Amino acid sequence: MNRVSSAKMLRLKHTGSLLRLLHTCTSSSAKADLQNLRAQWGAASFNIPKMTELLDHDNHDMRQNLRELFKDKDMIPRYNISMAEEREIAYQRLRKVCNGGFISVRDFESNPRRIFAAHELSAIVDASMATKMTVQFNLFGGTVLKLGTERHHAALLKGIDTLDDMGCFGLTELGYGNNAVEMETTATYDPSTKEFVVHTPSTLAQKYWITNGAIHAKHCIVFAQLYINRINHGIQAVLVRIRDDKLQPLPGVTIADMGYKMSLNGVDNARLSFDSVRVPRENLLNRFSDVADDGSFTSAISSGRARFLTVADQLLSGRLCIASMCMGVAKATLAIAFRYASTRLTVGPRGKSDTPILQYQLQQRALIPLLARTYAINFGLNYVKDRWSFQKADGSEHGEIVTMCCAIKPVASWNVGQVTTVARERCGGQGYLASNRFGIFLGLAHAAMTAEGDNSVLMQKVAKERLAVFKPSAIGDSPKASLNDQKYLHYLIAKREDFLFSTLGMKMKKAGKEGVFSEWMYEQSDAIQSAAQAFIERLISEEFAKAIESSDPSLSPVLNQLYKLYLLDVIEKDLGLFLVSGILPTDFGKTVGEVCRALCKDIAPNCLALAEAFGVTDAMMAAPISADWIGYNEYDNQGEVGRRI
Repeated sequence: MNRVSSAKMLRLKHTGSLLRLLHTCTSSSAKADLQNLRAQWGAASFNIPKMTELLDHDNHDMRQNLRELFKDKDMIPRYNISMAEEREIAYQRLRKVCNGGFISVRDFESNPRRIFAAHELSAIVDASMATKMTVQFNLFGGTVLKLGTERHHAALLKGIDTLDDMGCFGLTELGYGNNAVEMETTATYDPSTKEFVVHTPSTLAQKYWITNGAIHAKHCIVFAQLYINRINHGIQAVLVRIRDDKLQPLPGVTIADMGYKMSLNGVDNARLSFDSVRVPRENLLNRFSDVADDGSFTSAISSGRARFLTVADQLLSGRLCIASMCMGVAKATLAIAFRYASTRLTVGPRGKSDTPILQYQLQQRALIPLLARTYAINFGLNYVKDRWSFQKADGSEHGEIVTMCCAIKPVASWNVGQVTTVARERCGGQGYLASNRFGIFLGLAHAAMTAEGDNSVLMQKVAKERLAVFKPSAIGDSPKASLNDQKYLHYLIAKREDFLFSTLGMKMKKAGKEGVFSEWMYEQSDAIQSAAQAFIERLISEEFAKAIESSDPSLSPVLNQLYKLYLLDVIEKDLGLFLVSGILPTDFGKTVGEVCRALCKDIAPNCLALAEAFGVTDAMMAAPISADWIGYNEYDNQGEVGRRI
């Protein structure tokens, strides 16, 4: 009772001081002092730099230096420009990041988390730049590094870092995305010339959505069915030069620009076709499989499917790059939305426009649970990045890590989609202006939902892999039942995971061997998606709890509030399942919403500070509504930002 009373007193004190300031501003000037409004929202109850350090997790100096680079005038967003200009700007921004030494393909050997950090921050400033980055350094560069040998490294790695050797990743075909193992492109070995003949046999075999392919790439890693003496040796990766040093397409290579997309038009996507293009035998990325001069094939990997998974393995780190980009954009979106909501005045108790919309329950209930979920996913992503970066060399952990990578990308991209959609709506008409960033952020979210694996298809894989090793958890007895107890709330979501996988497992067993495909693909889609979601939400909960335990003690009170809200939000969103399954008592189900609303009120005085702890600088936000949005509208801005925000 004392805790509730003190929280209420804090809110009343906070409201009173804010209204006094607003009365002064509105009576003395036509323009409220926005900076003071934000300052009056409430002093942080925690150490903001320590929270930023906890969230950043790694590479602190590099992150800070990159934030400084993003203050450069060339990083200011531009809107009323042609697609050609947008592409050139994205390329030049990426070059600045590279020239600053903030990313190297060799980081995969020495410090992989540095690559993920560069993606997180770069996506905030320019999602097109970050998309080009992830293809150049992860998909193209990372594949050359990991599947290539010294002859490929000597020829390309330096140029990959400097962008002198821009590349692309030719996996997806028009007719083959999630079913890429069935692709049609062929690489046929000709022993008489010691060359591979790379060929596109049909329209459906075009390499499709090839980032960097339309303008900037000189090289393409082409994934193709390898044929020797009419025998198919499965999918292999072959380096194909597609442009000369003047960036003109080479003979036999057809490059079609895919043109305008719904967003991220700074990314030059292409369709590529090859008409019997010949490349030297040495262009095969041959770390695991090789072809001798006489055409004899050798491989350290026995099965064709295993070879495909090996050559496409860079998609795993790609999923972490994309999840990192989504994390950065979710943070920026929330920071912008909270800043605006703390200064946008509308009708208050006196009938005057003297109350920030952030005071309203409507605004708090929309944004603060998303704040809690974004913190939670941040801690979960940190864990998965660590597991991927420091996995055992013997491969014994790889299967588990694959499952986590396949789960964290969907939840991170779905989260940023929800964050940008809700924030856009809650910022009203201002949210619809391109200059306030939500449009491009939403575009990134939708690209992320599809890139490196369709989210829902990935979650099918998560459920399949988890079901194969599933054993009911040793959850133990229920902690004391209370919606204010994090241990009890975590117990509930762990029970949900057990229930869903047990139920799914029984249905699959009942289907029998003959009915597995039909049951899985045609009958149990909802159950599969729910089980996979339950797995990753339980994992994220565990990592949130560990983050609190290892954090500075001053951070614990507000982190515990966020953790509790995250758990309750998970339960509230799936309340029907919790009640129908009997996991949550009916009486508790009636009060979940009430407890969530109370937590949002308790967290509200810290919400601006919690968003500030994301470490998104003013220059990186570059949104008028995050700064002086009144002053921005005192001149003919033409929807551009320049240096006037």
